Amino acid sequence: MPNSNRASTELAPLLDGSSAGELIPELVRHGLQQLIELEVAAVLGAERHERSEDRLGYRNGYRPRTLATQAGDIDLLIPKLRTGGFLPSILEPRRRVDQALYGVVMEAYIGGISTRKVDTLVAALGVQSGISKSQVSRICQEIDQQVQAFLNRPLQESGYAYVYLDATPTSTAGWAGPCRSAPGLL
Repeated sequence: MPNSNRASTELAPLLDGSSAGELIPELVRHGLQQLIELEVAAVLGAERHERSEDRLGYRNGYRPRTLATQAGDIDLLIPKLRTGGFLPSILEPRRRVDQALYGVVMEAYIGGISTRKVDTLVAALGVQSGISKSQVSRICQEIDQQVQAFLNRPLQESGYAYVYLDATPTSTAGWAGPCRSAPGLL
């Protein structure tokens, strides 16, 4: 388990109320970092600095990773292993934008906003590093692939329920016809 005493000393200066804008991103960073530490401990079979017969591997330092979230850019430390690689399940390979911002970029693209203006939109949401035009283009290519897969799906193999509704009157009984109380409107 990560050291909770160290965590409380890191967060204590932010709890005095004078730095409210820094508290939320730091809480997000702290929570994500703890999840990463717990996951790597489960993968290795032992906590950091713990001696155990069940240990499956050893740590070998950290590598930095910036994750763009709605709370701003979060700098995380991803543990490196001596043998093999490790990527936490909360992160995705080669993606530094979280799913919420990914959805914002998708909506902006569908809404017709240019790739250059998406960077301004993402910056307005609180992501200081922004998003590059190439990242926006990659996200938009994924959207195009999903749309093409939908448009080219086979329709003959699936049954589709439908309702047929005929809205023309079959008799004039009960039919008042055009509104006669306001002449000249029709």
